[in-house]
Amino acid sequence: MLGVVGALVVLAIIALIFVNVFINKSKPRIEGETAVSILDDRVSVIRDEIGVPHIKAGTDADLYRAQGYVQAQDRMFQMDLSRRQASGRLAEVVGDAAVDTDKFFRAFGLRNAAEKSWDGYNEEAKQVLEWYAEGVNAYIKEAKAEGTLSFEFALLGYEPEDWSPTDSLAIGKYMAYDLGGNWSTLAIRHWALNEFSENKARELFIDYPENAPSIIEANLKQKVKVAGDFDSSVIPPEFNGSNNWVVSGDKTESGKPLLADDPHLGLSTPSIWYQMHLESPKQNVSGVIFAGIPGIILGHNEKIAWGVTNVGPDVQDLYIETPNPKDAHQFLYEGNWEQAEVRNEPIKVKDGKTEEFEVVVTRHGPIISNVLYEEEDPGALFSMQWTALEPTLELQAILGFNKASNWEEFETALEDFQAPAQNFVFASTDGTIAYKANGRIPIRKMGDGQLPVPGDSAEYGWEGYVPFGELPRAVNPESGFIATANNKVVDDTYKYHITDFWAQPYRYERIAEVLESSDNLTKEDMMALQMDQKNLYAAEFLEKMIAAVRSETDNFDELLSMLEEWDQADGLDQAEPLIFHQWIKQLPVTLLADEFPEDVFSMLPGKNHITDQMMRDAFAGRGGAWVSEYGGVGKWLTDAFAESIAQIEEEFGNDYEDWKWGETHQLTFPHPLAGASPVFAQFLNPAPVPIGGSNITVQAAASDAEGNVDHGASWRFVADLSDLSSAYHIVGPGQSGHMKSAYFHDQVDDWVEGRYHETVLTGDAKGSTLILSPE
Repeated sequence: MLGVVGALVVLAIIALIFVNVFINKSKPRIEGETAVSILDDRVSVIRDEIGVPHIKAGTDADLYRAQGYVQAQDRMFQMDLSRRQASGRLAEVVGDAAVDTDKFFRAFGLRNAAEKSWDGYNEEAKQVLEWYAEGVNAYIKEAKAEGTLSFEFALLGYEPEDWSPTDSLAIGKYMAYDLGGNWSTLAIRHWALNEFSENKARELFIDYPENAPSIIEANLKQKVKVAGDFDSSVIPPEFNGSNNWVVSGDKTESGKPLLADDPHLGLSTPSIWYQMHLESPKQNVSGVIFAGIPGIILGHNEKIAWGVTNVGPDVQDLYIETPNPKDAHQFLYEGNWEQAEVRNEPIKVKDGKTEEFEVVVTRHGPIISNVLYEEEDPGALFSMQWTALEPTLELQAILGFNKASNWEEFETALEDFQAPAQNFVFASTDGTIAYKANGRIPIRKMGDGQLPVPGDSAEYGWEGYVPFGELPRAVNPESGFIATANNKVVDDTYKYHITDFWAQPYRYERIAEVLESSDNLTKEDMMALQMDQKNLYAAEFLEKMIAAVRSETDNFDELLSMLEEWDQADGLDQAEPLIFHQWIKQLPVTLLADEFPEDVFSMLPGKNHITDQMMRDAFAGRGGAWVSEYGGVGKWLTDAFAESIAQIEEEFGNDYEDWKWGETHQLTFPHPLAGASPVFAQFLNPAPVPIGGSNITVQAAASDAEGNVDHGASWRFVADLSDLSSAYHIVGPGQSGHMKSAYFHDQVDDWVEGRYHETVLTGDAKGSTLILSPE
């Protein structure tokens, strides 16, 4: 028996050694010299101490070829999954589990929109995309020949296809989807109008469209199915937003501007961002880009720096379409049956039968009802119009950013950045600071984008976009700073509709509070502000919430006293943030959840926006239908508090001195394969780390229902315009997508602690040097 066990142990050790050798074989080569035949001349790639590649080439052609090659070295599997997701082709390598996701993205038509965009690009941009694809394909060819493809390909049993310029554009369209959607909001409001009284439906709107009775009537007249097995995981997180700000030299120690940016996106292994430094005789630019795309989308060159947050405008409209009972591909429009475009898009399934699938596109856009719900009443369907489904030119804009030297040149490049709409902040070494809410924002013939509209009438639809010269803009304001945090960026005098669904104002208010407080700001102050944990949500509501509970019961006196004494910062070692955030999260569940189907409630947007306003109204003596029917604001808040405490006690016990926010609020950076097996999770995910902050603090750290922090500052960036020879970055969890790389998870603790890395733009970078040679 011992001999058998011993033999098994030996076999296990041999297997582990084989796996280890196999995985090590695919580690990126980062030193020495390697032949890349597509190059015209030698290219230097220096990876610094955190793995940031500094690429120096003699021409732009070789620069972009090398960029494609180097990105593929570190992120080829991520790049392949990204293009597959955007194109609706995951089932080919994952199997049946991805079929519904593929149908969703085929219907949304991101790949189709990318293909249509190609023709609009100028020759320079097309050439850059082609050079970049050449570099990616040089790596793919080499890795296949040498058997060094990343181990994930072996696990899934396939090899990547050649890269095309359209693959890069499709990934760009996916980012527009991730940052620019409001269709689910419209669908929920349509459902609410048909399910609740007018008073209860009205309270679920941020701003009820009282001036559009015909639109409301159309939603009541033609009911489209909304409830029924909807997978809310395809909906991007609310307010994929960010913080950014720029400060003029009048308020800084150096007398030159400071700029800070931290885009808030999903936190994963590898990061959504890839940090790079690109240098040729025609440009010298540093920052981040999405893996799979050439250039630098956010960062700085020797003259300027820039960053973004999401505007979040209403750029998706739903139309209630009436199909012909005799022909499912015809829809009513102005009294006639109009033929729709039909795209046959069979979905190949790994180890399964190909599924036939068709995408039906009306004059307004694709029919999406059939990919949202299992069984749809053919009496009325939703189609979707969306700015990103039209040809757009974001890559062209990026190339312009990279070579711009002042605000005029940068703003000219902005005209090509059309979807998603972004709040750009800008600073230059000449002292200029500027801002523009940029992108295509629709002008509607009727309505304001808050509800689905009739698809059978020419009275509805779009009649163009807000003119580029009339988009929100500021240059060198008297305040000495500009900041955005997905907050409302226009007042009621602005003549165009952007959205009624802005982020809660607390991050912006805290940023403004800090920037207003000093005229001697430094880059260190900017870094500290990006890590700020002050909770202004609690500052607005907590006192009145506590009073409401005290008016109902004496049961929670000690816990309420703790909250009264809290410093209202979301520190990881405190119990109070745990109590407050659990309570806030519970409020919409207690008040609303029982009256919604589970899938509809899961995709209800802005749950806390809705209950925040209900609290404001109730505290002001204007309790609405939902609160009144529940029994009043005191009963609602007390029941929610009691349930929150019960949940905390179940997880952490009855001794509140043992309760800590960081115990349930932990950073994870999950890998896409980690969910397949606990073994994969052990090797591919970093160990969870307790952290402070929250979804409403400047140090953004939003968590899922299990407390896993999976959304926040995917990249932190600070630039001091008094010296643009370098800037300061954090990219969590690290640069490389390879589990054996030293740069796989090396920035996790830096992300938690706010330790920034200085990345040089001029002068010699130090690190591992790889020479890419044409021979």
